[in-house]
Amino acid sequence: MKRVLVTGGAGFLGSHLIDRLLDQGHEVLCLDNFFTGSRENIRHVLKHDHFELVRHDVVEPILLEVETIYNLACPASPVHYQYNSVKTIKTSVMGVINMLGMAKRVKARILQASTSEVYGDPQVHPQQEDYWGHVNPIGVRSCYDEGKRAAETLIMDYHRQNNVDTRIARIFNTYGPRMAANDGRVVSNFVVQALEGKSLTVYGDGSQTRSFCYVSDLVDGLMRLMNTDGYHLPVNIGNPNEFTILELAEEIRTQIGSSVEIRFEELPQDDPKQRKPDITRAKDVLEWEPKVQLKEGLQHTISYFDRALKGEIAMPRSFGASDSR
Repeated sequence: MKRVLVTGGAGFLGSHLIDRLLDQGHEVLCLDNFFTGSRENIRHVLKHDHFELVRHDVVEPILLEVETIYNLACPASPVHYQYNSVKTIKTSVMGVINMLGMAKRVKARILQASTSEVYGDPQVHPQQEDYWGHVNPIGVRSCYDEGKRAAETLIMDYHRQNNVDTRIARIFNTYGPRMAANDGRVVSNFVVQALEGKSLTVYGDGSQTRSFCYVSDLVDGLMRLMNTDGYHLPVNIGNPNEFTILELAEEIRTQIGSSVEIRFEELPQDDPKQRKPDITRAKDVLEWEPKVQLKEGLQHTISYFDRALKGEIAMPRSFGASDSR
């Protein structure tokens, strides 16, 4: 059993990771400021003997005695990270500095949740880890893109200069239960719109592509990377099966049995035209590849949102709302 810190643990991804860690018998500290995370995501583990919740913002220093750190704290969808762009980049840069300082002091292994957004609007396809990216450093998405790129720089410098035991996971589009209904991500947008009988909002002409990784596969990849000794370079964690946004919309309409129309709107600034991970490194180093295909993952996701919209299960609260309970 290890004592594990998960920053951003009340978020979509963090809460699933915490479930898996607790199932394996670890002692888990969840650190979250509830800016985009929700207590509903972790309510079922609040009384678990091996779980502890610390309400704290990673931008502020903190010292905890832990053995491993998963640094997931940061708004992760455009709606969220553009809401307060200064806060977003502070979370990525100052937050990782604080977590690296802690890891250095207590000699903990730390995994940084980076993102496929470090590749920007890529000119190389699919994206390999040795591609340096094509990012607009002053665009509306740069608070997130460049914040995560700076976080990777800090991770590598702390490893080279201070011998901190570091890991970098470049996470591609992830979906599944506990996504917030209003987080602005394409899967949750389409599912909620279709269940409510509203038109599906497609930005641009829908020909842009994404690769969607189900949350259980993503968590498995993160944990394999954390538990792999001696590897410090970035690793893509995502599903290499590529779909256009229109193909995603059609699959969701089919599964829900909805005939709602598709409404096209202007493509947001710097929105990537294509996104697909090369996971050769993950296969070779981690012996990992995703198992859940899009059709199956969407079935679980649609079921979750259907029950949540009917009030059968609690939905994560709207982001930015006060959550002081």
